Amino acid sequence: MMMMGTSFEELSRNGSDCSEEVEVIVNVGGIRQILYGDILNRYPETRLAELISCLAGGYDAIFSLCDDYDPGKREFYFDRDPDAFKCIIEVYYYGEVHMKKGICPICFKNEMEFWKVDLSFLDECCKSHLSEKKEELEEIAKRVQTILDDLGVDTTESRWKRFQKYVWKFMEKPESSFPARVTAVLSFLFILTSSVVMCVGTIPEMQVEDEEGNHLEHPVLDNIETACIGWFTLEYLLRLLSSPNKLHFTFSFMNIIDVLAILPFYVSLTLTHLGARMMELTNVQQAVQALRIMRIARIFKLARHSSGLQTLTYALKSSFKELGLLLMYLAVGIFVFSALGYTMEQSHPDTLFKSIPQSFWWAIITMTTVGYGDIYPKTTLGKLNAATSFLCGVIAIALPIHPIINNFVKYYNKQRVLETATKHELELMELHSGGHDLRGFRRDTGGSEDMYMWSHLKGSHSDTFIPALSKEKHYRTRLQSCK
Repeated sequence: MMMMGTSFEELSRNGSDCSEEVEVIVNVGGIRQILYGDILNRYPETRLAELISCLAGGYDAIFSLCDDYDPGKREFYFDRDPDAFKCIIEVYYYGEVHMKKGICPICFKNEMEFWKVDLSFLDECCKSHLSEKKEELEEIAKRVQTILDDLGVDTTESRWKRFQKYVWKFMEKPESSFPARVTAVLSFLFILTSSVVMCVGTIPEMQVEDEEGNHLEHPVLDNIETACIGWFTLEYLLRLLSSPNKLHFTFSFMNIIDVLAILPFYVSLTLTHLGARMMELTNVQQAVQALRIMRIARIFKLARHSSGLQTLTYALKSSFKELGLLLMYLAVGIFVFSALGYTMEQSHPDTLFKSIPQSFWWAIITMTTVGYGDIYPKTTLGKLNAATSFLCGVIAIALPIHPIINNFVKYYNKQRVLETATKHELELMELHSGGHDLRGFRRDTGGSEDMYMWSHLKGSHSDTFIPALSKEKHYRTRLQSCK
């Protein structure tokens, strides 16, 4: 069958004795290729290598490996992706597999599993794409599961548990309902109002004097501040009580910011009313003033309601390596140019460079092109050193900027893709359920929604080939081949 001039019965009898000389003809997605036994036997555990030894087992063994077989043309047929097959077949010639651009990594992984080629043959650069795609699918699955949890109502839970979930969804997910969206907008306005009041309260014309002549905030501004703190406190307590994981909630970065925005008010209130009895009034006022400065932490609460600020935060977090390089470049330049500036300026009688540590300030403002002018060189060599320092500073700052911008754009686009993919998965799930509302999904599946969701995600993202023929059609094809 597969040897030129050799019948199927003869090749079945000889089997492995002439496997080195066998020519295997495969048709993958309409692409016909001729492969040789000596090449395929380099990896005998793969599907293509098994085609050589399957001839002795008859049609049952043949059809366990391929979708169809034509004894007249001596061809094995596979309904698989031909582009992926062109990449996978390279393992027999080069000992490694490279994934072409435009092929889904998850789909390519499934193709490698079908052809029984181990993933260890995949090149490292391609493995990184596969890992990234897996993380995206996990994130999509997690988002879909979260939406399903919000839509579903578990009647077996206690009334307090259902109320706790409702409060958590109300406070943490503005998109869940119109009242939740209004509450989020109101919280955003309270943050802005509190920040504006903090700034306006420092204007001397907006302050009042007490009996001892000390400047205090206007009572109206103080009342507005108290109202804002009351709202922040109520919001934090509701979120804390309804949190499913209170330990994780307490030590979350944004929740620590919330505590830092609230705590100074109560500490300063306690010191004002009780601290005067235990320490001097001057010390109490200084402590209260220092705590009031900590109110600037509440501006970071805006990140909770701003996707742009969240994207910037994650982009900077993923750019720690680039930021570290930037700081290293600047640190080396500051040390070198401050030492040179101090040395070159010692010959001038009115030098402003008193020591190398004091020259650090001059090097910083020069390399960052700020140039306050409070410290400047007066000698010719010092001026040349200054010119070189700010040119090097511009180069040092410009080099890591492009990767940081790329990380920001990449993360922003990725979030948009994930949101679109999540909506697409929900639409597919609703279509799969026959157009029924997904609110009953948890009840209808009997608690197996996780298994269904993962299988649905895998199916919708990993199908790169035409679905296999039905059993009846497959059986008819085999009968036709046997004739």
